[in-house]
Amino acid sequence: MNLSPKFEEALVYATRIHGGQVRKKTQVPYIGHLLGVTAIAMEYGANETEAIAALLHDAVEDCGGPERQREIEEKFGREVGEIVAGCTDTDQTPKPPWRARKEKYIAHLKTARASTRLVSASDKLHNARAILHNLREEGDAVWERFKAGKEGALWYYRALVDAFYEHGRSALVEELDRVVTQIEQIARNKSVSEPDR
Repeated sequence: MNLSPKFEEALVYATRIHGGQVRKKTQVPYIGHLLGVTAIAMEYGANETEAIAALLHDAVEDCGGPERQREIEEKFGREVGEIVAGCTDTDQTPKPPWRARKEKYIAHLKTARASTRLVSASDKLHNARAILHNLREEGDAVWERFKAGKEGALWYYRALVDAFYEHGRSALVEELDRVVTQIEQIARNKSVSEPDR
């Protein structure tokens, strides 16, 4: 895929609007997450429109709500805007309660377009890999980063995998499933190689 100047514009735009943000309870610049999600999406077949949406997938939720949504559609087009909207679990400030928000998002995935599911699953895979890494490094302290704690996070990631599988199997969702399974095994104090019983 040859990337056009529009991708570069989106990269600069994402870097600017997320400037100064870091990953939750870390010193990792937030742009690292956006680049990671975009890389995963491209590895699993994203076209340029989907790659741009991957760069911008958190912009509405974290950087401006409905106004940001309108601006993204003006700058990058309706299709990018639709994917970003589909990856946004809320554009409200303050955010609604965590569990209700996540349940609504999971229900939405069941009818979401393929492009939205690709970017969303790439986002969840990048997040899950970070959780797995941090769980191995820090142990149970990692769950303190999550509003819903260990049980809420485990429920959410398994529910995401199940929702994505409702559209059939894909290499991306199977990789997400593998990572989530490893998280579950470590969280339940099992060896990663030990089969589930």
